[in-house]
Amino acid sequence: MAHPGPVEISMHQKLTEGLKPTYIKIQNDSSKHAHHSAMRAQGGGNGETHFTVILASPDFVGKPAIARHRLVNGLLKDEFEKMGLHALSLRLKTPTEAEKEGLVTE
Repeated sequence: MAHPGPVEISMHQKLTEGLKPTYIKIQNDSSKHAHHSAMRAQGGGNGETHFTVILASPDFVGKPAIARHRLVNGLLKDEFEKMGLHALSLRLKTPTEAEKEGLVTE
């Protein structure tokens, strides 16, 4: 298993501090996208360009999906603008929704 790089570490820290998740999983999907033209133009990117984030937070209670996405994207603004983050696949749940899906709390 590869060690997390600086983008993933930064994402984890900001999401943990900003949303106090009851569950968080960050998966680096960059290797699946290295052949895309935007990534080839960067020489394959830095290996930390595409991620899947599965996160449950009490901050999502009462918020529609778009508001949840905006919260996460706002927290990760620097990663997009300065660190090479290109794309996120997001599954954002309330703790109750996560429990119903069988996501184990951390």
